[in-house]
Amino acid sequence: MVAAILVGAVVSAGVAPPSLVVASAAAFLISEFADFAVYTPLQARRFVLAVLVSGVLGAIIDSVVFLYLAFGNLQFLAGQVFGKILMVMASLPAIALLRRHDDRVGFSPA
Repeated sequence: MVAAILVGAVVSAGVAPPSLVVASAAAFLISEFADFAVYTPLQARRFVLAVLVSGVLGAIIDSVVFLYLAFGNLQFLAGQVFGKILMVMASLPAIALLRRHDDRVGFSPA
């Protein structure tokens, strides 16, 4: 995960201003660690809930860190968080369906 974020930052550096590259990489890195910290203990028992809670937390942290580092303010925080949470919510039916399918066929994640 960390390596992918760093590779993304290097690629972004070729097309975006340094302030946006740093803000984006830092926001993604911090939010992914928070997401992981919430998701990991929940996923074995309540997978869909784990996706929801970790996704919402990650969206909030990512938006706060990015907006603050890139622009020095949180003026657009509500819109950022709303859009990201909307995408998390939109993915939940497919995730629940896939989890039920996996349970039916006896597939268990590592």
